[in-house]
Amino acid sequence: MKLGVDVLLESQLHLLRGQRVGLITNPTGVDRDVVSIIARLRAVPDVNVVALYGPEHGVRGNAQAGEFVDFFQDEQLGLPVFSLYGQALKLPSDPLVDIDATMREFDTQPTGKTVAHAMLRGVDVLVFDLQDVGTRVYTYVATMAYAMQAAAESGIPFVVLDRPNPIGGVAMEGPVLEYPAHSSFIGLYPVPLRHGMTAGELARLFNAKFLARPCALTVVAMEGWRRGDWYDATGLPWVFPSPNMPTLDTATVYPGQVLLEGTNLSEARGTTKPFELFGAPWIDGFGLARELNALGLAGVRFREAWFAPTFSKWAGQRCGGCQLHVTDRDAFRSVTVVLAVLETVKRLYGTKLELYADYFDKVMGTSTVREAFARGDGYGTIAARWDAGLAEFARRRAEFLLYR
Repeated sequence: MKLGVDVLLESQLHLLRGQRVGLITNPTGVDRDVVSIIARLRAVPDVNVVALYGPEHGVRGNAQAGEFVDFFQDEQLGLPVFSLYGQALKLPSDPLVDIDATMREFDTQPTGKTVAHAMLRGVDVLVFDLQDVGTRVYTYVATMAYAMQAAAESGIPFVVLDRPNPIGGVAMEGPVLEYPAHSSFIGLYPVPLRHGMTAGELARLFNAKFLARPCALTVVAMEGWRRGDWYDATGLPWVFPSPNMPTLDTATVYPGQVLLEGTNLSEARGTTKPFELFGAPWIDGFGLARELNALGLAGVRFREAWFAPTFSKWAGQRCGGCQLHVTDRDAFRSVTVVLAVLETVKRLYGTKLELYADYFDKVMGTSTVREAFARGDGYGTIAARWDAGLAEFARRRAEFLLYR
């Protein structure tokens, strides 16, 4: 198959010829031979890359989740590198500050994440080439939307080089975000947690339905990708999109497990299995695994596990918990599974489980799930309430799909 960047280089370079190009990218911005788009475009004589822009984790992809990334001048490339995550706001370094709580607040805000007009001076066209992971909470699509709006306001075209949705383009999960009540940087517009769309398809939807001023958008589509394809069906190497997204297995469980960021359970940041492991110091992994496996949830088994995160929640403390082992990824429903996990942990450990209401609701995209959970509604009952919204979203997104 051919990625959007491959199609661009083979037949669509007229979009960039004679133009000064601003490029939003990171290590995932590579062609099918794993050559950086930066290098590929700089090798084209009449395409002039004049600035780079980095999303959360930075152009180099080395910054941890929520870590401030500053502007810098790349000495090797001789290019300015603008941060679209924290450019205007540096987090406190005071060891007495609860960095996880600070990040829950910072991560939902637009401050420091929009494209300032000054960043676009001398730019004729803005290009977006990042690998998304298929979950609304992942911040790259919000960065894309903000950049599209900035391009529209500056009167320059916006080009998206499309890439696969690594967890497929068919299944959808979770509630559709309630807009605008629960709109934030971790979920701008009314799409489900697992949306089944590519970045290019989302750009088309955002541009037509939600941007205050639509931009001059071109999506360079892939060739050979089918909606049902998971990333490992593409034959492409996995370049991890962020430090805590090391494998396709991580992306598979992420739509549900990311909700643990809104609780006092560790989602295992600071381990080699982020989001696949979860737990807390007060959990008995044997008992929890036994109770979860007894539920017979489709496509997953739970194995007792212990881990000590090197950073983030419960850093340096031994946590008991489980590892999710997905046995049938087409049957597996990560968002339903995490509700079952929370219900079981609450039944076993009561008030030791805490939900950070505001952040949990922003990740979920609604307060109704947390409220239902507090009432004691079962995970199956809660999940069934999403069906109508998902069916309506499927109808709404249809005209913007590129791959059928």
